[in-house]
Amino acid sequence: MLNNIGLPGLLLIAVVVLVLFGRGKISGLMGEVGKGITAFKKGVSDGAKELEDDNAESAKDVTPESETEKDKV
Repeated sequence: MLNNIGLPGLLLIAVVVLVLFGRGKISGLMGEVGKGITAFKKGVSDGAKELEDDNAESAKDVTPESETEKDKV
């Protein structure tokens, strides 16, 4: 049903929404959407950074000990 909307249909929907809600309400809504997207991106980057920090902490030096170091211990 919605497969053939096209550009004219989208423009008509945009005009109807603009008439129904007004420019001020749509502007405020878009501002809130922008803030939400910014918060989402920040959360994703913070989560990725936290995972990288956890991986860095769990990484260990796995080089084998030399014979002289074994004798010292």
